[in-house]
Amino acid sequence: MVSKTDDIPASVPNCGSVDFAKEGETPESKETNETNVKDSCPCGHSAAAAVMNGIGGHDQAEEAESKQDSSDHADDGNEQEVIVIQDTGFTVKIQAPGIEPFDLQVSPQEMVQEIHQVLMDREDTCHRTCFSLQLDGNVLDNFAELKSIEGLQEGSLLKVVEEPYTVREARIHVRHIRDLLKSLDPSDAYNGVDCNSLSFLSVFTDGDLGADSGKRKKKGSELEQIDCTPPEHILPGSKERPLMPLQPQNKDWKPLQCLKVLTMSGWNPPPGNRKMHGDLMYLYVVTVEDRHVSITASTRGYYLNQSTTYTFNPKPANPSFLSHSLVELLIQISPAFKRNFTALQKKRVQRHPFERIATPFQVYSWTAPQMDHTMDCVRAEDAYTSRLGYEEHIPGQTREWNEELQTTRELPRKNLPERLLRERAIFKVHSDFAAAATRGAMAVIDGNVMAINPGEETRMQMFIWNNIFFSLGFDVRDHYRELGGDAAAHAAPTNDLNGVRAYSAVDVEGLYTLGTVVVDYRGYRVTAQSIIPGILEREQEQSVIYGSIDFGKTVVSHPKYLELLEKTSRPLKVQRHAVLNEKDVAVELYSSVECKGIIGNDSRHYILDLLRTFPPDLNFLPVEGEELSVESQKQGYPRQHRHRLACLRQELIEAFVEHRYLLFMKMAALQLMQQKANKDGKSVALPESITAEASPEVLEKAPEAAAAASDTATSSESAAMHDKPSSAAAESQTTPAAEHSAVSTATANGTHEPPAPESQNGGCGSSLEGKEADETIPGLAQAKELAETLAAEDGSGIDPKSREVVFNACKAVGSISNNSFDIRFNPDIFSPGVRFPEASAEDIRKQQQLLKDAAAFLVSCQIPSLMKDGLDHTALPMDGATLTEALHQRGINVRYLGSVLEFVDKMPAKVQLDHFYRIGITELITRCAKHIFKTYLQGVELSALSAAVSHFLNCFLSSYPDAVAHLPADELVSRKKNRKRRNRVPGAGDNTAWANLTPSELWKSIGTEAHGYYHFTLQCESVDQAVEKYGLQKITLLREISVKAGIQILIKEYNFDSRHKPAFTEEDILNIFPVVKHVNPKASDAFHFFQSGQAKVQQGFLKEGCELINEALNLFNNVYGAMHVEICACLRLLARLNYIMGDHPEALSNQQKAVLMSERVLGIEHPNTIQEYMHLALYCFANGQLSTALKLLYRARYLMLLVCGEDHPEMALLDSNIGLVLHGVMEYDLSLRFLENALSINSKYHGPRSLKVALSHHLVARVYESKAEFRSALQHEKEGYTIYKNQVGEAHEKTKESSEYLKYLTQQAVALQRTMNEIYKNGSNASIVPLKFTAPSMASVLEQLNIINGIIFIPLSQKDLETLKVEVQRRQQLQDSGKSQAQQEGIALAPDDKLPVDD
Repeated sequence: MVSKTDDIPASVPNCGSVDFAKEGETPESKETNETNVKDSCPCGHSAAAAVMNGIGGHDQAEEAESKQDSSDHADDGNEQEVIVIQDTGFTVKIQAPGIEPFDLQVSPQEMVQEIHQVLMDREDTCHRTCFSLQLDGNVLDNFAELKSIEGLQEGSLLKVVEEPYTVREARIHVRHIRDLLKSLDPSDAYNGVDCNSLSFLSVFTDGDLGADSGKRKKKGSELEQIDCTPPEHILPGSKERPLMPLQPQNKDWKPLQCLKVLTMSGWNPPPGNRKMHGDLMYLYVVTVEDRHVSITASTRGYYLNQSTTYTFNPKPANPSFLSHSLVELLIQISPAFKRNFTALQKKRVQRHPFERIATPFQVYSWTAPQMDHTMDCVRAEDAYTSRLGYEEHIPGQTREWNEELQTTRELPRKNLPERLLRERAIFKVHSDFAAAATRGAMAVIDGNVMAINPGEETRMQMFIWNNIFFSLGFDVRDHYRELGGDAAAHAAPTNDLNGVRAYSAVDVEGLYTLGTVVVDYRGYRVTAQSIIPGILEREQEQSVIYGSIDFGKTVVSHPKYLELLEKTSRPLKVQRHAVLNEKDVAVELYSSVECKGIIGNDSRHYILDLLRTFPPDLNFLPVEGEELSVESQKQGYPRQHRHRLACLRQELIEAFVEHRYLLFMKMAALQLMQQKANKDGKSVALPESITAEASPEVLEKAPEAAAAASDTATSSESAAMHDKPSSAAAESQTTPAAEHSAVSTATANGTHEPPAPESQNGGCGSSLEGKEADETIPGLAQAKELAETLAAEDGSGIDPKSREVVFNACKAVGSISNNSFDIRFNPDIFSPGVRFPEASAEDIRKQQQLLKDAAAFLVSCQIPSLMKDGLDHTALPMDGATLTEALHQRGINVRYLGSVLEFVDKMPAKVQLDHFYRIGITELITRCAKHIFKTYLQGVELSALSAAVSHFLNCFLSSYPDAVAHLPADELVSRKKNRKRRNRVPGAGDNTAWANLTPSELWKSIGTEAHGYYHFTLQCESVDQAVEKYGLQKITLLREISVKAGIQILIKEYNFDSRHKPAFTEEDILNIFPVVKHVNPKASDAFHFFQSGQAKVQQGFLKEGCELINEALNLFNNVYGAMHVEICACLRLLARLNYIMGDHPEALSNQQKAVLMSERVLGIEHPNTIQEYMHLALYCFANGQLSTALKLLYRARYLMLLVCGEDHPEMALLDSNIGLVLHGVMEYDLSLRFLENALSINSKYHGPRSLKVALSHHLVARVYESKAEFRSALQHEKEGYTIYKNQVGEAHEKTKESSEYLKYLTQQAVALQRTMNEIYKNGSNASIVPLKFTAPSMASVLEQLNIINGIIFIPLSQKDLETLKVEVQRRQQLQDSGKSQAQQEGIALAPDDKLPVDD
């Protein structure tokens, strides 16, 4: 770690002991300590990860908000809390039978069970499962914490004592041995089971990176040994995109065969008389030497019996080799087992723990090799029992999901340890629930579950399995008839899930949501929900006491629900409103009418059907007699959509409210200035210094003023609520304010008068000009003060003039309160069937206007701002998923994809957004194909599935014009049977209509779908035209459709372009996986530490930032376990800090974990993973591991070519990296190919006059210099010089450097010319002056690598550092002094105002 306790500034909590595996620990115990890999780090896709990626954060809104409490307790609790987590560890001795005693490092919070886990994972004790730990002859309780055990202290001796088996223990033992035998076998990862997933990093690094950096440096001759030539397909300009290298063959996976067969014997279960002799079960084993044996598992252990396949003789054989563990028995009877098992365990423990820890949610691979199917007793048993994996560990068999989900929410959360426990429990139950729901949904579609209403037709059936309720995404009983039928029924579950996500993030005590998972599998959408106790016994009409079951015809309300929902209405921006019920009586609601409140038999208040949590999107909801605002109409809105459930995203609502808040502040400021000017009769400007001070923090802290302004909300709640946009924005992106501005349509700010409501929404640029704009309006500071005082004094002691100012500003921005800023939406506006009382007509009109403004804001602000981010490369999508994420972060729904693409098309700088356009088109085409594929699959019976999928892919991607489907041969035989079974399974349609699909028909449908859904006209009628017209890649299209539709294909080279045979056969389709959507519970405290750490780093306090991020890592591990996308982000940042602070080996180790985790949790070719590979290559190079660095860069380039092709801005960075490393190892010609490619890509995407291009020219010039081609070198350096001169001026150091280098090159060129002339003149006896051809030094290459990767080291003396620190702190204090006490905490924890922590 960076440092332990010395020289940590007193003001920072001591986070020294983050590395839980202490220094004294033996390497094995740390390696094996699997359940306790606390210094490790997890991985999924989330705010933290995104923020660090520079792609902006996802769900930050929820992050900041769900944490109301954490900020309240941050001040008082955190000092002692931080220490609680860091109880020091101690060492105990473990004595197990048959091996030497060894030391184990433990921590007081661990349970005894965790030591069990460690022993079951250690190489020398891994074959034991049935044992107890004893201290001085007393058996330790498995679930006791170590600190609660009397007499257990440093140096205590724990004995491992073998215990007698029970049936359950015997089965666990067999299962564990099977897991050990399969531990290197990747088939579980390919099949997507047990949360296994793939990782290929070790193939490129040949084992552990950190270990051999020392050895490598000693070889002086390293340079000569590197083979740097990349494979053909990786070189710039190569057109082939092979698929095989995606999964390089891992030599560890050549399985070491220990046994041929290990399976349950057919003689199970033991008959009564043998039970009385202690027989528990029988196993059948075939050893590698082909010896067939029967084994009895008895209470005393395992022994050979005399049974054969056909005769039962349970008597012990002679000798019986009775052993307590199965491994000990097999070692005695099979030499090959002994040899291979030992080798296998050695290999297993050498693997990085991150290659084998389970991920929290299942990750599926879209490609897999042909795997041999082997006999596997455990898998066979699992398939035919309805248990989920290890469920026999849980008393009572099936789990009460609802009870578990709700009980974890009720855990206390007053201080940090309590919150950690609570969040860990919530996360654990959640990931278990998601796994169970996925399994259940697949069972439902595969026809393994009996419906609860079997008499109905298949579309209407509902299922219960393992205490989870499943329903299909069809419009049953015409429930959604007026909203768009099946299309609405398909969209409702995801909307509902977004609602559940929002309410669980607000986390109000006493309000409960259902566990919800949405699974798309084989063309069906299945919603899985936990079951409200008692709901199945009564009719829905009786149970709903709040909301409406018929879309607003009958509506009821309930005081308790109003009280609970009122707490959520602020953060979710929902307005309290009244609707009329069937008796024309007004009913108060705090949500949309569909949201139902039901009190379960457990007396908990549940809300469900949250599909309209957020207000409707009027751009896609044409309403008769309503005009949208001008901006929307210009873009051709409103447009017809498939269904009427189109909602705005939460991110959009946040952005809109923040935008209105800035507007509110400016308007108040303007009016104040006008009043002042009128009073004095002349215009008065505030001194520049004040505005300069005020402005940055107006941006950051302004929303809190608003929060305080709510008359009702408690201060903590309001601070949490309104600080959200600002803190998220301030930390994650470079304050969006600055970015939003440049692309604006109309500028309200130009004229200093309060704009009319219409022009406001167009004028988004104005209100967000950021700092500059604020300085031009001197009244802002006063306006802010005024808003705060208004809130504080309830408006009493303020002169009427000022009150009028606020009143006007409120009115102008559409606030629902007249004396404070408070914007909320009524989700029932424009809902068919909902009627409002006469009294609120004016209010409803305002709400309608607000919705129109929000819709216009999306089109006229958010989309242009996304384009601007695309142009300056703050938004850099690489594939469909990252594009979707970029849209979502800005609150743009994917249904706007067509508009976004049209917008790009019309831009003058379209060329610089080529990559964006291409990724967008790919996404649009594959989404349309997915929509068609969904309905296509519903008509396919199971036996024809692989034929149907391969036929679809042929029609979609193959150039072969007449793709013909292969109908299964037994088609005719099975016809009769099918008729009888018509009603059993949703997917049992026996038609072969799918076989009639042709490529031209499919592409026509894709065109129609693109037009109908995205309102975009595709100019292509076949895949080849699409590739030609839009520059797409077939392999990328294949990856996108496979990932979206859950198809797994055989990994081999596909010939898409053959016109003579189709690309796919049915043998190429290996599997269909579910695509799962669920809520991601968050680790709030960890996230706050992480954000504070980021903020510290941005202010230049690297050491403190590092401490905080280490602490965050610690807390993340505490909540998520070892694997999670947010931990991945944490590790990446830590590695970067280690690197900047000069600790290269530590940087390497952390970045290695980040890469492994990204591969495991996001996927081996996810854009995130590609970036992690690039960072790792840099740290490898800095550590002197050149060949590894090159391999990693080549891997990153291959993945990038596969995911998005060569024409992408990020490729320029990657190629510059490769070119520099090749230059360093003197491969000049190769180096030039990459650097010149980088130069051309940079010129295209950054414009020929950009500084990036100048740097590219310089890098190319350096290589030419090394080759002694001075003329080319001069030419490039001159280009660079010209750019520097024009962009930064003559005096800038870059320009000077360049001019120096030009002089040097000219001298070299002249010297060379002289020498050549000398040779020509005097022939062989010329006197030649030796020329200096220097290979670049590694240091100079590393320096350039750092520059292009955005890492700049500023050489500072200690004195400079001190003065810098003082200056930054002085500014901090200036800013802080302006803030009111209540808002001291910007993020849950600002480590400056901590008391010193005692050690």
